[in-house]
Amino acid sequence: MSKKIKVVIAIGGTGGHVIPGYNLALHLKENNFIVDLVTDTRGLKYLKSTKNLKIYTFPSSPLIKKNIFATLFSFLVILYSILRSLVFLLFNRPTIIIGMGGYASFPICIAAAILKIKLITYENNLFIGKANKYLLPFSDKILVSFKELEGVPNRFNKKIYEIGNILKKEIILNSKKTNHIEKFKKLNLLVLGGSQAAKVFAESLPSIFRDCSNDGIPLKIYHHCLPHQNDELSLFYKNSKIEFEIFNFNHNLEEYFSKVNLAITRSGSSVLAELTNSNIPFISVPLPSSADNHQLKNAIYYERKNFGFLIEEKDLNLRLFHFIKDIYRDNSKLNKIILNQRQYSDKNVYQNIDKILKIVINEKN
Repeated sequence: MSKKIKVVIAIGGTGGHVIPGYNLALHLKENNFIVDLVTDTRGLKYLKSTKNLKIYTFPSSPLIKKNIFATLFSFLVILYSILRSLVFLLFNRPTIIIGMGGYASFPICIAAAILKIKLITYENNLFIGKANKYLLPFSDKILVSFKELEGVPNRFNKKIYEIGNILKKEIILNSKKTNHIEKFKKLNLLVLGGSQAAKVFAESLPSIFRDCSNDGIPLKIYHHCLPHQNDELSLFYKNSKIEFEIFNFNHNLEEYFSKVNLAITRSGSSVLAELTNSNIPFISVPLPSSADNHQLKNAIYYERKNFGFLIEEKDLNLRLFHFIKDIYRDNSKLNKIILNQRQYSDKNVYQNIDKILKIVINEKN
């Protein structure tokens, strides 16, 4: 495009919203768009190391319904954030707002609707999030990762466009699509314990890995955790004589993808899509408290596609040891997953986005 188009990307505060939003921002910058990011203080921690992107933080809150005082306070925070968003957009008026989901994205998207700025929303889970659901009447286009998305009333179907998962380009380009399968003499296991899994995974998984090691299963653990967990986990693995590497959040997670042959992860749509495109079998452990149990829906979908396995959190201590033991003894289970994963790719996601952006830009209000 010869004329630079300004886009504001509104991002929720969790990694599942921030990372796709960041990936999209980089793509748009490469294509000569002017891009600003809007998030809250939770989202900002994922973006501290970013360069060449303007990032704005606004206060945010879900609508809390515990009692009348909590409801009133959360409503006032949301209202204040909408007012700040209106002022921001009046002085920095973009051509398009893209909402990536999460309650932190809601105020500026509502402000866009009030000011009649074109609004696109993106949903990468299998069940539409609350913020995106409230925004359905105001969205010009609704981009989804999967056509099987649930929770959208039929009257909005004409707005929906299936585009795939907005992943880091390096992950999509480096995915393997051959039929060659390696034999696993050792399980190199990636534990993805981000902000919403770190506590449970750090408490439950190491002792299970110790049992596996004591049973003669050779392991190397790459454990993603929060910084304050580093020392405790390192000491445990050293005392258990298990090879390990501890690391914290970074934007180059794919560096570890080339080192492992199995992952244990929560069931956010972004991370499951990254692992699938990278042809890494995974054990998906849904977050029980996820809104509308959307992580369980994601995990069930990927399991039905034979892209990964599913163990619910309540069953970890009962099932995981035997599961790891079984797949180590019978590599064919992992190989079957890998072959199925190689039939899938999100390689067209950015082409799909470019087409839809072109349509929206050229549409008259």
